[in-house]
Amino acid sequence: MVKIRVGKRGVIVIPKEIREKIGLEEGTILDLRVEGNKIILQARDLWSELRRRGRKLKFDVDEAEREIDEAEEAWLERLRQ
Repeated sequence: MVKIRVGKRGVIVIPKEIREKIGLEEGTILDLRVEGNKIILQARDLWSELRRRGRKLKFDVDEAEREIDEAEEAWLERLRQ
């Protein structure tokens, strides 16, 4: 068990060996939850979350291409005027 202290404004520092062990880097998002008198920090796997969200997306590629073509055509038309 590693002991750390709480600094000003509640700041804690996670020791380097622990950050390296679980792959924490600057900018990593952590989820924090409290269970009884325990604080649990868990690194979020953003790639898995994005893949999960992406599977729920439903769209028609042909419709999207038509919309892009129409927007491009309208833009070109405005340039000609």
